Amino acid sequence: MNMACIGDADPFTAAIPATKVELTVSCRNLLDRDTFSKSDPICVLYTQGIANREWREFGRTEVIDNTLNPDFVRKFIVDYFFEERQNLRFDLYDLDCKSDNLSKHDFLGQAFCTLGEIVGSLGSRLEKPLIGIPGKKCGTIIIRAEELSNCRESVMLQFCGNKLDKKDFFGKSDPFLVFYRSNEDGSYTICHKTEVVKNTLDPVWQAFKIPVRALCNGDYDRSIKVEVYDWDRDGGHDFIGEFSTSYREMCRSQSQFHVYEVLNPKKKGKKKKKYQNSGTVTLLSCLVDTELSFLDYIRGGTQINFTVAIDFTASNGNPSQPTSLHYMSPYQLNDYAMALRAIGEIIQDYDSDKLFPALGFGAKLPPDGRVSHEFPLNGNPQNPYCNGIDGVMEAYYQSLKSVRLYGPTHFSPVINHVARYASAVTDGSQYFILLIISDGVITDMAQTKESIVNAASLPMSIIIVGVGPAEFDEMIELDGDEERISSQGRYAERDIVQFVPFRDYIDRRGNHILSMARLAKEVLAEIPDQFLSYMRTRGIKPGPQPPPYTPCPPPAIHPLHTRRVSRI
Repeated sequence: MNMACIGDADPFTAAIPATKVELTVSCRNLLDRDTFSKSDPICVLYTQGIANREWREFGRTEVIDNTLNPDFVRKFIVDYFFEERQNLRFDLYDLDCKSDNLSKHDFLGQAFCTLGEIVGSLGSRLEKPLIGIPGKKCGTIIIRAEELSNCRESVMLQFCGNKLDKKDFFGKSDPFLVFYRSNEDGSYTICHKTEVVKNTLDPVWQAFKIPVRALCNGDYDRSIKVEVYDWDRDGGHDFIGEFSTSYREMCRSQSQFHVYEVLNPKKKGKKKKKYQNSGTVTLLSCLVDTELSFLDYIRGGTQINFTVAIDFTASNGNPSQPTSLHYMSPYQLNDYAMALRAIGEIIQDYDSDKLFPALGFGAKLPPDGRVSHEFPLNGNPQNPYCNGIDGVMEAYYQSLKSVRLYGPTHFSPVINHVARYASAVTDGSQYFILLIISDGVITDMAQTKESIVNAASLPMSIIIVGVGPAEFDEMIELDGDEERISSQGRYAERDIVQFVPFRDYIDRRGNHILSMARLAKEVLAEIPDQFLSYMRTRGIKPGPQPPPYTPCPPPAIHPLHTRRVSRI
């Protein structure tokens, strides 16, 4: 899993996190669960929901082979809320195969704490015993928290080595570099490892990109320590030597190579007259780039176009009956209405004209009972736009009174519908989000996969919300988090689908405001990264930000105003 940001909180009591902190995990003296070698540990972080108290996986570190004392490189970046109890659980596993299913691996122990405990500890460093295996000492976990600066620079670095010490008996060394960021208390935190270059004393490592905050937390003069190792299969890597630098010093090397002496303190300490160094490492290139954010594009004028598509198949039940997922109670919103309002009310802030196409699928339409998988909720094919989310809600309720729920459940027509318009505006000025709300099994799975693969190269994202008690295996497959979706041998260029079952976010005490906030927080979490992945791969920069006090131009006419909605 990728690093992500979290704030699993009631958005109405803590909408803006006080800050973000980066959690670095190390362990000591883990249990050895492997027979012929040491464990291959991974750390999994879980966070606990505020209302439901359920543990939810937040992220995983990388796997480190053959060690009982891992220093994990991959960080967890979490939102920190002073006024909330943010419960965390760290589970350690020994990975035995490539499966992502943790039950297939050996459990090594766990630790419980709060984010406040870590931040409030001396030096923001918490050390706790691992528990969870009766009668066994499971070792300890060390968690360090460091507040992130708002530094948005990243840097592309490339290094090479020259005449490094020979460590292998039968061959040359297999060198790699390990980078450490210095902390305010004088300790060091691992922040990057290069790949291993086999059987050479003059390696050239691949260029790598790293956020400047990860290297120095935005402090350009903070010490960066680099250790050079010879890789060994048994995990007992041989120390060759080390050198120190800083981000500012590396930046000075943009116009010329910078050569660092690799020194082994033990060899140097023996005062051998002949010892000069253990080789050199040269910084070949240092290219600084400023990471563009989602809001850079929004401020530059990119519009978010929101389309909703609602499932009107018969499996939802008769809308006049309280058991129906489409039941219109005078006292509360049904799940369709809650999902629509929760997500739409956030997205509409990024759409200047507040006009949203709203579609339905799987119903028989009046007057002739024709089955449609792409019909306008307002009954106007020439102009399927609704004015704001309230207009969408009204059109949804009116459709329930006029159409007959039928089937089957086809997703591809509404995906293709939005894709047609996204394909006409690929310059970064517009981005399209399709929200599909459905209750069950997809009956055009092959066509839906093909539609998503095609749409993945367009400026669009798809949110799927599953309502009701059904199994959503197909929708989970479309999400693409575990395995990139493919169709007829073609893989999606990027992950554009986010699926969640609404039932996982409903407040059990009946607090629908909280349920809606949780749902929106979850399904919208991936949108900025999906948006940025499209812009970056296309080399699209944000538009120029308008000068202050400039009146807004009139909203552009969307192509749907002038084009007829296709009937399928």
